[in-house]
Amino acid sequence: MAYSIGQVAKITGLTTHTLRYYDKFGLLPSVGKNSAGLRRFTDDDLRWLNILECLKSTGSQLKDIKHYID
Repeated sequence: MAYSIGQVAKITGLTTHTLRYYDKFGLLPSVGKNSAGLRRFTDDDLRWLNILECLKSTGSQLKDIKHYID
């Protein structure tokens, strides 16, 4: 199933700004875009966002999480 950024924001409680930032920072490597250039999230992306939030809750910095992803 594909979700819009607004739907993901409602599901996760994150703001659309945060989701865009995570994507631009490279924390969401598998987020695709549709023909109009809008981000389309999958169930796998939602699971990855949950992992990101768990890592953040341990005090991990985004740059360290990015290193882990790479």
